[in-house]
Amino acid sequence: MATPETSREPCPDRILDDIGSAFGMELMVVTLIIGFLLSLLFLAPRFIKSDQTKKVQSDTNIKTVKSYNKAAVSLHNKRTDCWIIIKEKVYDVTPYVEEHPGGDAILAHAGDDSTEGFFGPQHATRVFDMIEDFYIGELEK
Repeated sequence: MATPETSREPCPDRILDDIGSAFGMELMVVTLIIGFLLSLLFLAPRFIKSDQTKKVQSDTNIKTVKSYNKAAVSLHNKRTDCWIIIKEKVYDVTPYVEEHPGGDAILAHAGDDSTEGFFGPQHATRVFDMIEDFYIGELEK
């Protein structure tokens, strides 16, 4: 009878360990692959969206700048059609009139130069970024 040291028969415990570690490795690899694929599914739309946003921004930068004379701007002096001039730039703020925190104060300079009032102490710094959404052109000199 052979002793365990010289035996060529595999030990049942070792076989289970080998099978378990091989299965564990396969499970880990499959899990990593699935995790990678899922992360691509979630991140890809963000990258695509940011590329589209950059393209739209670059397309808008190509727009030609319109210019308006003071007489043309002065025609837009109502709540339903409100343009203002700030530092020689023309803005169509009609969509913002109803939201203006100062109420009808925005209409005081409708169709005219609002530079002084715009830079008054009553405005928060965020208005300087917001106003760019309403930019439509330059004032002719």
